[in-house]
Amino acid sequence: MDLTRTPRIAGLIEAAAAVAGELDLKGVLRTTAAMARETTGARYAALGVIGEYGTLVDFVTSGLTEDEAKAIGRPPVGAGVLGALMKNPASVRLDDVTKHEAYVGVPPNHPPMTSFLGVPIQLGARIFGNLYLADKEGGFTEEDEMTVKALAAIAGGAVTSARLHERVTRLAVIEDRERIARDLHDAVIQDLFAVGLSLQSLMMTSSDQDFVTKMDDASERIDNAISALRAFIFDLRSLASAVSNPELTLKRMVSRLTAQRGVDVHCDVDIRRTPRAEALDDVLFIIREAVSNAVRHGDPGHIDVRLVSREEGISAEVTDDGQGFDPDATPMGMGIENMKARAEMAGGKLSITAAAGNGASISVDLPS
Repeated sequence: MDLTRTPRIAGLIEAAAAVAGELDLKGVLRTTAAMARETTGARYAALGVIGEYGTLVDFVTSGLTEDEAKAIGRPPVGAGVLGALMKNPASVRLDDVTKHEAYVGVPPNHPPMTSFLGVPIQLGARIFGNLYLADKEGGFTEEDEMTVKALAAIAGGAVTSARLHERVTRLAVIEDRERIARDLHDAVIQDLFAVGLSLQSLMMTSSDQDFVTKMDDASERIDNAISALRAFIFDLRSLASAVSNPELTLKRMVSRLTAQRGVDVHCDVDIRRTPRAEALDDVLFIIREAVSNAVRHGDPGHIDVRLVSREEGISAEVTDDGQGFDPDATPMGMGIENMKARAEMAGGKLSITAAAGNGASISVDLPS
């Protein structure tokens, strides 16, 4: 198994570990499916997430063009071989999927498939979904199965983190902060820790030194992700008491986001009217997302953060001198969408000024 031809598995860790900032669940799923397909040499790959009623609620593919996917129609809900794998969470490796007793055929316009590899995305007793691969020339090997199991373990941690992060954005009420922070600590940190143990176990059973090196690198990145998550939890808990000292809360939050990156940060706070707790909470959330995005994607040397509270409202601006981006050509990830939604729900407006190679500025104005 020559893993040197594929993207580093650790790249998935970075996507999955973005729990303290932008967290795009669909992007994580697509990356996982694409990496699994490229690593194994399969023609097609898909990743399905199982909902609370036992059906597939998220399903992404790799290897199909957009037109081919549209021609197939609605995604599967979990019948046939996929349903059998959902009911019996164990790896399935087949030379010809059409010979499986649960095979029920495929929809019109669906490409024919022969060899098949299905691996559950599982942490402990919880099943999050399955990673499916099909049509590898010569069939799938035991080494393919081991590699996909590692990817499935990483994907499981990413799905858990994404779901809980989305829950935080929906339940942004001060009195819920402590409970949500506790859930993040008890669930996500433990899940990421379990993923790390799973990778270490795979390292111990492999004789491929290149594979072991990559797993060791991935394990180290998980440790970094846990540290970032703990900082996020600290921020989450501190927002509840932010009204009493907005300036101190802001500076502590920004410092934690930038301390390990060597970024020079200047915070300018002008509080002439004590803001409502909800408005301040929304603004601090947007500042945290903006600073986190700048640090992770822009590679800035300097960031300016300004927070102003007046009779007419509360406003903030985050400006960096990093790489910038073209807003018209860059897909807006979950972080940008969350900031926009947060501002709109609060009756305000979010503005983005950016250009490739010329930094970025994100500003928000909310009624107070």
